[in-house]
Amino acid sequence: MYNPHSFPARIFGRASPLFRSLEERLGIAVFVFALLFAGAHAAMAHEFKAGDLEIGHPWSRAVPVGATVAGGYLTVTNHGASPDRLLSVASDISAKAELHEMAVKDGVMTMRPIEGGLEIPAGGSVELKPGSYHLMFMGLKELPKQGEKFPATLTFEKAGTVKVEFAVEAMDAAGGMKMDHGQEMDHDHAE
Repeated sequence: MYNPHSFPARIFGRASPLFRSLEERLGIAVFVFALLFAGAHAAMAHEFKAGDLEIGHPWSRAVPVGATVAGGYLTVTNHGASPDRLLSVASDISAKAELHEMAVKDGVMTMRPIEGGLEIPAGGSVELKPGSYHLMFMGLKELPKQGEKFPATLTFEKAGTVKVEFAVEAMDAAGGMKMDHGQEMDHDHAE
């Protein structure tokens, strides 16, 4: 709305081409900023749906040259009234992919495949994260590179299959596990 007492209006007058130009430029700048903010928000929103399930922010870490395995992490939220179960994962990035659980018992860290899948409780969520439940991509055919994404397919007992993309973060991405040099680890891969 035109305010005849505003500084630009007093200096340039309402009909001044310079005043209109300033108004247009300001309007365009605000519009562009709003679009950038909306686009950035959409880019950060990294969620997928399968029936009553919402899969939030699938991610992995970049791995060094020569690595043969990579981890996969995400959160599964069940908005339904009955539990579901994550049964398997598959990806072209690796020869094999499995659900794993990592735990520490009597000072020994163990990592084992989860038999029978991972239950996602009704009205609840399960976070697959470093040091806990996670996905293992084994026999890498290509290395996950920071800033890139790779596709995978998750299979659930009730919700069926859903294609997701894992965002590849830095090798030292938040949530990383630091192991003491003296700590033992038993890593059991069923081949």
